[in-house]
Amino acid sequence: MKQKMAITLLLLLCATVLSGCWSKKELTDLAFVIAVGIDKTKDGKFAVTFQVVNPGNVAGATQRGGGSGGVPVSIYKATGDNLVEASRQASKKLSRLIYYAHTNLVVISEEVAKEGVDGLFDALERNSQFRSTAMVVIARHYSAEDVLKILTPIDKISANQIIKTLQFSEKIWGQTIHVRVGEVINDLSSLGKAPIISGVEIVGSVPKGKRQTNVQASEPDARLNVNGLAIFKGDKLVGWVSGDTARGVLWILDKIEQTSVTIEWKQKKEAAAYKVVRAKTSVAAHMKKGKPSISVHIRAEGDIGEEFIPIDFANPKQIFALEKKAEKSIKKEVVKVVEEAKKAKTDIFGFGDVVYRSYPQQWKTMKSDWNDRYFPQLEVNVTVEAFIRRTGLRTKSYIFEQ
Repeated sequence: MKQKMAITLLLLLCATVLSGCWSKKELTDLAFVIAVGIDKTKDGKFAVTFQVVNPGNVAGATQRGGGSGGVPVSIYKATGDNLVEASRQASKKLSRLIYYAHTNLVVISEEVAKEGVDGLFDALERNSQFRSTAMVVIARHYSAEDVLKILTPIDKISANQIIKTLQFSEKIWGQTIHVRVGEVINDLSSLGKAPIISGVEIVGSVPKGKRQTNVQASEPDARLNVNGLAIFKGDKLVGWVSGDTARGVLWILDKIEQTSVTIEWKQKKEAAAYKVVRAKTSVAAHMKKGKPSISVHIRAEGDIGEEFIPIDFANPKQIFALEKKAEKSIKKEVVKVVEEAKKAKTDIFGFGDVVYRSYPQQWKTMKSDWNDRYFPQLEVNVTVEAFIRRTGLRTKSYIFEQ
């Protein structure tokens, strides 16, 4: 009898503790925020833009092969002294509860980034709904609001297009990088690594890009284009690097998967295209008489994708010479971006973290002055090994057989 009573009490206790609908949220009561844009008003307040998905229009676009009776997203704006206040203020315009669990993109304007982003990421990290895997970009030359208002033709939700473009561009080109909220927070809390964030800009007419006709033409009036890397010192944006210089950052960070390097040959700057198919970078710290130094070793393998002047690929000596030219081109990109970072006095490569891991005791005396004193004077030795594995189906182009 006592055993039955104990089991009954236990079941009643479980029923009380495990009752499950106290925090339920109906789907029809939620506004799914896909992207958040952060700008500043003239009076210094935060202007937050919410890109909210229109489920019916997205589903309709999928079922009809791309056509839809309306736009797939709606834009809502709110202002406040901080992000939390702006988010609450938006409730006056939305008939549903703002829900951040599906937010996968944060767009920050240049103006806000130059003033500092510490407070922004603190708010994002504290929000229990917000995911640290959301991607971050800087709106370059335009406001975050303008970027989120541009309608895109392939991926109906523009936030998804930005994310996919960043991921594929990093994978096959290597001049931009996709960075997540959690990674930026880690860099902001580190004294040995400053954040870098890719930029996104608008190409074309901004007013026309906000209209639905932008996705109904074979050539849209406005497109979103990822371009350049934003360099931060502490939590403030201090400059940009673009093109081959930006790719130098990814070489050091071991983020290059595939890319194309132009090889100079016999006084012709664009003689051949070297397609990198795999690469590996190792970074090591050294200490001599209390002075740190860094060695960067890059190993690349690839194919010849194109030639513009006659090159005898059947001759091993010429292949070896081409490899040396490729090594020189890659090293030039890396050395140039290291010098740019030294001028800005910000360690965007994480060299400080490498020193910390190898020499933790010495790092204690350097960490407070690392960016302003030690990093600008840091000796960085770069070595590159490039190998040409294949030259394609021809050893001699048909262009030069005539």
